[in-house]
Amino acid sequence: TYDVDREREQMFFKAFDRLRTGSLACVFDATDRVQHMFWRYTESGHPAAKNGNGKHADAIEQIYKRNDELVGRVLDRLKPGDVFMAVSDHGMTSFQRGCNINAWLYKNGYLALKEGTDGSTEWLRDVDWSRTKAYVVGLTGIFLNIKGREAEGVVEPGEEARALKAELVEKLSGMVDEDRGDRAINDLFETAKLYSGPYLGRAPDLLVGYNTGYRHSWDCASGVVSGPVFEDNVKAWSADHCVDPRLVPGVLFCNYAVDNEDPSLLDMAPTALKLFGLEPASHMEGQSLFQEDPLTRGRPRAQESKAS
Repeated sequence: TYDVDREREQMFFKAFDRLRTGSLACVFDATDRVQHMFWRYTESGHPAAKNGNGKHADAIEQIYKRNDELVGRVLDRLKPGDVFMAVSDHGMTSFQRGCNINAWLYKNGYLALKEGTDGSTEWLRDVDWSRTKAYVVGLTGIFLNIKGREAEGVVEPGEEARALKAELVEKLSGMVDEDRGDRAINDLFETAKLYSGPYLGRAPDLLVGYNTGYRHSWDCASGVVSGPVFEDNVKAWSADHCVDPRLVPGVLFCNYAVDNEDPSLLDMAPTALKLFGLEPASHMEGQSLFQEDPLTRGRPRAQESKAS
């Protein structure tokens, strides 16, 4: 991870030195990778806490210190009028228990298996689609077996699909892990109520808002139906962000004060366009973080801090 991070840093500063005017963006993803793999060392009760010798127990702290130092070096090299932002699209939280919603759908009559199979095969190969209404594959949500969309769909689009979504939302929202007595799922979210646009049909029909400590299990993500609904996550991959988005907000740092008290990732593109004097496209949902040109406000916050 550090090898990749150092190489990316060199690429970034090389491009930075060549840039006369315009925009420069670079993704530094080491904080994501390290938190996924080393979170278990921050929780003594994590099922995966013993998976490793603890040699890098401070890995998360160290990578954040490294990134903080990187931000400082960038700020030191900014020219007057440069706008700097450090943006993350998500945070991170504990992943102690996996939930196999495919197993739950099977036990509750929403998913059926072919004769002679036990549901242990990956990628939903054991599923009898003629008797299946909903299924899960991947890390994000639940798909309905919609007629005309899925190859062997049985759920009529329209009222039948809406009723099925409402039924699943009611039954799965607030679901409790009985082995632990903890709330595993906070809410289910209908994507049709959240998003619009030409690619909405490719999204899951429902997104699962897992509580802290929970996520789709590894079997659920790979289309396995058999096994328990809940099980311990003993893998080194011990944290995740495919959960209730309200629990894992991203962060925004900017060297100029922003006017929006609750900024969104959707605001980034309109903000960049406005900084270059361009109007955002009509289909963009976000708003510029600056009501006026930030350069008219004088020195950025970083310079004010140094001056004081």
